[in-house]
Amino acid sequence: MDFPDRNIVVTGAGRGIGEALARAFHDRGANVVLADLQGAHDAAASMERATGITADVSTEEGNRRLVEEARERLGSIDLFFANAGVGIGGGILETPESDWDTAFAVNVHAHRWAAKYLLPDWLERGEGYFCSTASAAGLLAQIGSGPYTLTKRAAVAFAEYLAITHGDAGVKVTCLCPQGVNTAMLNAGDDGLSGGDVVRAAGVVLEPADVAEEVAAAIEAERFFVLPHPEVADYVALKATDPERWLGGMRKLQRRVAQG
Repeated sequence: MDFPDRNIVVTGAGRGIGEALARAFHDRGANVVLADLQGAHDAAASMERATGITADVSTEEGNRRLVEEARERLGSIDLFFANAGVGIGGGILETPESDWDTAFAVNVHAHRWAAKYLLPDWLERGEGYFCSTASAAGLLAQIGSGPYTLTKRAAVAFAEYLAITHGDAGVKVTCLCPQGVNTAMLNAGDDGLSGGDVVRAAGVVLEPADVAEEVAAAIEAERFFVLPHPEVADYVALKATDPERWLGGMRKLQRRVAQG
């Protein structure tokens, strides 16, 4: 997909990866709506063809309103990037049900709710592009966080489902699965990710702008997976061909974390 004059919505765009994505798309000539609970208006103010919308994607109604308002601003939506995410929760025994509910609402249900209101128009037009930020944890696992592991795995599965089910109807899908990215979530901000130290130790921590450039190139090439950390592909291959060895390695990593 070419970016000039395309209309794009990015959620979780008030900072971090989402803001970097919006800027990368804007720099390539797209019209962009930045959506977030906070920060979207400030981020959009520095871009000529950008609008900020305060949006809560943790509910179906929030997603419906976002899609409707974005259409009012843009006229149509060519690409929707479900980037908003939360990194909350730990183990099964200590994580409250409210954290599980929030993790599934933002990391998974927001994707399907958005698609629910995007697909009718896209299928009628015969084209549309759905992108999502999952995680390397969605292909592997996140040490220390059950909710993050489960919801990011589900996010990958949903992206695959969309690509399989609606690809022949003109709907393109791209799924971003990074390891460490220099964001508030990784660095234990207000929604710090359990096991963030493991992620930092596992490989290079990339800057959001660098990840956004890789994503933009993948969208231009209409590739499904974006793996900014190439070693993730090797881990996935090991997991598929020698799962016992992979599980043993993950348990070893978990022991290292537990020992500090």
